[in-house]
Amino acid sequence: MKRGLLLIIVFTALIFAATPGMTQKWNMGAFPSAKAAGIQAPEFSLKNLQNETIQLSQYKGKKVLINFWATWCPPCKAEMPVMQDLYERNMDKIEFLAINIDPENNVKSYVKKMELTFPILLDKSGTINEQYGIISIPTTFLVDENGNIIKKQIGAMNAEQMQEFINTP
Repeated sequence: MKRGLLLIIVFTALIFAATPGMTQKWNMGAFPSAKAAGIQAPEFSLKNLQNETIQLSQYKGKKVLINFWATWCPPCKAEMPVMQDLYERNMDKIEFLAINIDPENNVKSYVKKMELTFPILLDKSGTINEQYGIISIPTTFLVDENGNIIKKQIGAMNAEQMQEFINTP
């Protein structure tokens, strides 16, 4: 039964991906990273932990790393210290925005415990999560100075991988 269901899912995905006009512009989660490159990053407006509204457009003119994560996610937890280190070393060159997809958990205490200082945004409604087509976390996007997605990474990165990721021209 499991094998039959898997075959149906794979077959359906292949038909969906091969049919022109069947994909939504922003539902990039189901496709390889290369499909995201060159697409304008969807605008968002989210509250940070200080209850201030942050919009992606306020970072126009700067490169932005956008990371989708959750407090219950072990790969996300492993990636956070890497992001913090890179943020401290690169904050003059690139902005980091970590979008938490499970704000019902105690994000503030998690951030305090992990000693994170980069901006943490809360996607309380899940709208931005859907807009970016997130199917797995962590998922990270690199947005250029003009607001275009340069790169997408599904899964956690180590320090070397993340440094290479943010160094993309």
